[in-house]
Amino acid sequence: MMTTSNRHEAAGAASQTVLITGASAGIGKATAMRLLQEGYTVYAAARRVENMQDLEDLGATALKMDVTREEDLVAGVYRVIEEQGGVDILINNAGFGLYGPMEDVPLDDARYQFEVNLFGLARLTQLVLPSMRERRTGRIVNVSSIAGKMHGPLGSWYIATKHALEGWSDCLRLELKRFGIDVIIIEPGLIRTEFGSVAFAPMVERSANSPYSDIVNGMTKRLDSYKGGSQPSVIADTILKSVRARRPKTRYAAGQYAKPALLLRRLVSDRMFDRIIGKMAG
Repeated sequence: MMTTSNRHEAAGAASQTVLITGASAGIGKATAMRLLQEGYTVYAAARRVENMQDLEDLGATALKMDVTREEDLVAGVYRVIEEQGGVDILINNAGFGLYGPMEDVPLDDARYQFEVNLFGLARLTQLVLPSMRERRTGRIVNVSSIAGKMHGPLGSWYIATKHALEGWSDCLRLELKRFGIDVIIIEPGLIRTEFGSVAFAPMVERSANSPYSDIVNGMTKRLDSYKGGSQPSVIADTILKSVRARRPKTRYAAGQYAKPALLLRRLVSDRMFDRIIGKMAG
């Protein structure tokens, strides 16, 4: 039976418009589906628009969007404004992992990592903010990672983008508070998505025979043998919780290893953490 509180939440969801990037797979798709189930108006954006037919069948509007292309970002936001009056909840989820020894990664690849994981979402945020400020309400949810608070071998460029996103989000939260806009950081742990294959395949091709081959091959073997990780729905539920909260937390950590790993990082010194991670990485 639906309670008065449930009916209030459903009514609120029905009047709110969500724009979520990276919605063609993994966390993005799971989150879009969860929000559709709860009655939100969802604009699902991704490069692979052909992979979002299932979301459209559920009522989403699919937008073809590469977050590194200005024309895609402008066209997408313009459409939401024309059809809905603006974005109530922006979920910056699009991103990918570039892994490999820092010395072996071409700087052009590293710059592209930042274009996707930081500058693309920053530009999209700039585009949605005017209508949020005008209405003096809104939520910006940035999907980071526990990597935004940690470090490890072979992840220098990816981890740098997540550390940058954490600091960028904290500054933005202070700037937007006066306009009634919340900025929320989501820190997933280990999640079952295509992230691993996308991140590690180029690393093996580039560095399997480099001076770093021992750690590259060792970590790849461990990845191939590991079948754990939480389902993307765990993060989808966490994002839903964050957008429903009357006074959301600044950060939500969820998924396998997320909370224990972040606690460990806070409790031990840099050198001790280096030793622990070094043993885990072999």
